[in-house]
Amino acid sequence: MTESVIGKETAMAERSFKEEVNKLRLGAGDEFHGEAILAVTKALLQSGVSYVAGYQGAPISHLMDVLADANDILENLGIRFENSASEATAAATLAASVNYPLRGAVTFKSPVGTNVASDALANLSSGGVTGGALIIIGEDYGEGSSIMQERTHAFAMKSQLWLLDPRPNLPTIVDTVEKAFQLSEASHTPVMLELRIRACHVYGQFAAKNNAKPSFGIKDALERPNRDVNRIALPPATYMHEKEKIEQRWPAAVRFISENKLNELFAEDVADIGIVMQGGLYNHSLRALEILGLADAFGESRIPLYVLNVTYPLIDAEFVRFCAGKKAILIVEEGQPDFIEQAVNTILRRADLQTKVDGKNCLPMAGEYTGGVVRDGIAKFVAAHRPDLLDRANGAVVKLRPGEDDKTRLQAALKMLGENVHGRPPSFCTGCPERPIFAAMKLVERELGQHHVSCDIGCHLFSILPPFNIGNTTMGYGLGAAGASAFNMKADKRAIAVMGDGGFWHNGLASSIGNAVFNKSDNVVIVVDNGYSAATGGQDIPSSFADNPIRSTKNTIERAVRGVGVEWVRTLTRTYDVAKMRDTLKEALTTAVKGPKVIVAQSECMLNKQRRVRPLMNKAIKAGERVVRERFGVDPDTCTGDHSCIRLSGCPSLTIAPNPDPLRKDPVTKVINSCVGCGLCGEVSHAAVLCPSFYRASIINNPSVFDRALARVRAFVIGALQRRLDRRAVAG
Repeated sequence: MTESVIGKETAMAERSFKEEVNKLRLGAGDEFHGEAILAVTKALLQSGVSYVAGYQGAPISHLMDVLADANDILENLGIRFENSASEATAAATLAASVNYPLRGAVTFKSPVGTNVASDALANLSSGGVTGGALIIIGEDYGEGSSIMQERTHAFAMKSQLWLLDPRPNLPTIVDTVEKAFQLSEASHTPVMLELRIRACHVYGQFAAKNNAKPSFGIKDALERPNRDVNRIALPPATYMHEKEKIEQRWPAAVRFISENKLNELFAEDVADIGIVMQGGLYNHSLRALEILGLADAFGESRIPLYVLNVTYPLIDAEFVRFCAGKKAILIVEEGQPDFIEQAVNTILRRADLQTKVDGKNCLPMAGEYTGGVVRDGIAKFVAAHRPDLLDRANGAVVKLRPGEDDKTRLQAALKMLGENVHGRPPSFCTGCPERPIFAAMKLVERELGQHHVSCDIGCHLFSILPPFNIGNTTMGYGLGAAGASAFNMKADKRAIAVMGDGGFWHNGLASSIGNAVFNKSDNVVIVVDNGYSAATGGQDIPSSFADNPIRSTKNTIERAVRGVGVEWVRTLTRTYDVAKMRDTLKEALTTAVKGPKVIVAQSECMLNKQRRVRPLMNKAIKAGERVVRERFGVDPDTCTGDHSCIRLSGCPSLTIAPNPDPLRKDPVTKVINSCVGCGLCGEVSHAAVLCPSFYRASIINNPSVFDRALARVRAFVIGALQRRLDRRAVAG
């Protein structure tokens, strides 16, 4: 690569959203067009927020990334932005709203982030708030999720945090954000606003307002400090807090929700049945009704709809009013347990209404409510209570064969998929620097046998899948070594723990490394240092090597672990050196030195590197500069067709191709065009003593006169040798 490109490599850090940031400057009279998660950011600025904090994670990483790029806008408005060390850190930031009329917002993915933040959130909800406190939750649930399947609803109920679930369109989402602050202040209660993955990426438009400076800012609070002992979660005040929640905060919230009509009612000509749904499922439900011939493309439904933009607390009077005179309602509530359905049954029985409540008897108990799932559930409900409506829909319902039910149809569909669609398990990106670490572990496994491996949250978790098949458990972000704590016993083998640099700074330094030092662990910890919080979108962390104008970087992991007492530490600055990685891991597993052994395996995330380097490379090529790129290939005449290289690296750029030798049937290994030149394939072959079939080639853009001359000489020599071989073959 050209030196001018290399020189700029560390100048760029996280992904840039400069174009999106410009939309945050829109004011009254302008119309905002864009993505929902960016609309949430704009709504925060319009609401007079004083501070924003959070931890990145799907599906709300974009919000954090945009805020980082909009720091100049935030500073002009007097807004403090914190990229928090963890979700607990973010939630604790809301302490600023306890004693002061400061509007604050934090954001993270749920339920994992909510679990991490639970201590701070429970204390916050106990004492209550003065200024509006908003927790924006990325509800990572369903088919596109990367985590265990749980709902935030249970947490909201447990700590009495109001839970908003707005209809997935931009005007409703923006209005809900603004109303959330008002609701929080009216009821002195923190408010959660959940956005599903698909809702975050909905596009649309809304009428923008001017960004608002906080009427009471952070500087005001610093200059005029205030405290209220009764707001601190400390006995006996905690007993008063519980009473206050029920007697004051709950009624205040109900009044605000009712008076401001946060929930929505859409009613048409069918009066004896109705559908109640979480706001976030409105789009799916309406589309299902349209397919069934019970609504039009403009949102006009023939069946009355009660849309819960607030899913907790439920408003008893609104339910009684909606259900009066109806023989049945359907609750469209995603996930389990069926909290809303249970609560509605209680509300109606107390009101002595005999309206039948259907829900999980028509819809699945668990799993994401996709359009098809909702369609089938609504069809089942309508068929049971108003079949005449479906008759009028001209056969819009997908009919089941005699004796067939949803389960048998699903099994048949899965069987068909299994026969026709190849499995595609998640895997490392092409050129990922974490791949060689696990290739080295497989080589060590050949010599020393299998070890118990405790995994962590992050890209490295893909090592549990083929071709590596490494890993026994995973317990949480930064808890890789903590997950191996019970295996700290005198034995012939040591346990291995793996965590990423993101998890290390999130929770791992204290909970995993500090704990291992304190308990005199003799296990091995591999910290995968790829330079970013890569699994959440490539955000900078304390150990990133990139320069960051608003954060402190270049704080090494080795220094941190030595600071808490680890003595045996090895830092490898190039993970692609498989032989060195193998030897270092073998040393850690066999050394006589006692105490925790930490290997810091460094190489930059290839995805982030390509995002940064490719534009610079293209710019250099257009400018006429000499740029050299490396590519790897396989000599088909040398390849034995063993394919151990594929099994040990699993690189997506390695595939198989027909053998060019008509006397050999085994297909040969081939490197396809997605290769990024990381060199792992050759390194693995060398470290595993496989074969010499890999070669490295340099692709030169804008070659110099010397490059051209050298290429001609090489072509002449190679051509002469090939002709000589051809003559010998003919003579033989």
